[in-house]
Amino acid sequence: MMRGKLVLLVGIGIGYVLGARAGRERYNEIKRSVSRFWNDPRVQHQVQNVEEFAKDKAPDVVDFLGETAKKVVTRSSSGSSKGSTAKARSANGKSSSTTRSSSTSAKK
Repeated sequence: MMRGKLVLLVGIGIGYVLGARAGRERYNEIKRSVSRFWNDPRVQHQVQNVEEFAKDKAPDVVDFLGETAKKVVTRSSSGSSKGSTAKARSANGKSSSTTRSSSTSAKK
C-alpha cells in the first residue's frame, strides 16, 4: 500500500520536473498542433458524422436502457421475494439446504 503511494509521488514529481523543463513554449506548440488538427475540415466532417449518428441512435438507446432497467427491477423484486420464502421455510423448521437437496435429487 505504502509502496504504491511512493511510486505515485515519484511519478508526479518526475512529470512536474519534465513539464517545467519543457516550459510554456512547448505547451503552446502542442496547443497549436491540437488546434490545427481539430479545425481540419476532414476532422470536422467526421465530427459531424458522429453527431448525426448519435442523434439517430439516441431514441434506440433510450428504449434499450428503459427495457433493461425494467428487466433488472423485475428480477430484483422477484429475487427478494425468493429470499423471504427461504426465511419463512427456515422459520417453519425446514432448512433451505434441506429444501435445495430434495429438489436437486428430484431433478435426477
